[in-house]
Amino acid sequence: MARFGNKKRKKMFVKPIVKKQKGNVDHVTGDKLPKSFVFSRGKLPGPLKQLQMDLRKLMLPYTALNLKEKRRNNLKDFLDVAGPMGVTHFLILSKTETAPFLRVARTPQGPTLTFEIHEYASAADVAHSQLRPRCPQDLFKNAPLIVLSGFASAEQHLKLTTIMFQNIFPSIDINTVKLSSCQRIVLLHYNKDTKLVDFRHYSIRLQPVGVSRRIRKFVQNHQVPDLSSLQDVSDFVTKAGYGSESEAEDEAAHVTLPTDLGRVNKASSKSAVKLQEIGPRMTLKLIKVEEGLCQGSVIFSEYANVSEKKQENEKNMNNEENDTEETEDDKDMDEDEEEDDD
Repeated sequence: MARFGNKKRKKMFVKPIVKKQKGNVDHVTGDKLPKSFVFSRGKLPGPLKQLQMDLRKLMLPYTALNLKEKRRNNLKDFLDVAGPMGVTHFLILSKTETAPFLRVARTPQGPTLTFEIHEYASAADVAHSQLRPRCPQDLFKNAPLIVLSGFASAEQHLKLTTIMFQNIFPSIDINTVKLSSCQRIVLLHYNKDTKLVDFRHYSIRLQPVGVSRRIRKFVQNHQVPDLSSLQDVSDFVTKAGYGSESEAEDEAAHVTLPTDLGRVNKASSKSAVKLQEIGPRMTLKLIKVEEGLCQGSVIFSEYANVSEKKQENEKNMNNEENDTEETEDDKDMDEDEEEDDD
């Protein structure tokens, strides 16, 4: 019997196919998805720590919810980790003797917006103030929508604020976006008179117009209602009436759905859009814009502008005083000339 020698087989090298991670690319702009770190600099009191956790929850799902930070960590440590993880923005909380501050920075080279926090309330405080707080489990599954109001101005610092907050959340395409993913909204309103920014966070829910609350709960919860106190099934439908709260009054909030959304809201039917605040809530004032990441040349400074205005006012007052002195000297000279002529 013939023997076959053990020939060495050549190993075939197959080049691995590296697939692009579609989850890290914004399908609208083509750029990488914005991701964030929310952390603090210095020691924070208890309420500000709660605000930090609320901001992390607000920035979900593209943020580090359980980010571990230590006192010895500096800004460079966070920046070194941000590069490999694709983090594009920093939200930094700090507290001084005068007031708390929030810095919103673009990595790795800036710019940086510094806000003074005038007032704030945590998500728990907002929930305690409501009769029926609402926070479903899948509410933070998708990123919130961003709405900016009152920022239409030619001033450079307001333009930078608009661009910063527009890019801190993923972009949406109104033609392809799924309605089921639009569950939260972040609203920023700028008041030109007070120069304050109202920061609000709402949940979006739809209610079918002309359907009682009892019917909605029955369809959503799949629980058999208690009809023992009723004489007829029709009493269950008509007792609570049709509609709820003020949905029939505000017709501007009525929309016609193109597709089914849940078990209650059906396509081609009218639904009322409801916004319920879930927090956190902040009142901010932009005090400084830096060109770099928490450093560099100052593009805008509220306090510097105030001092410049004071200097201008003092300059104008001095000029007015000089003008009045010159006019008085001219009058004296004219009187002396008249006396000489006499």
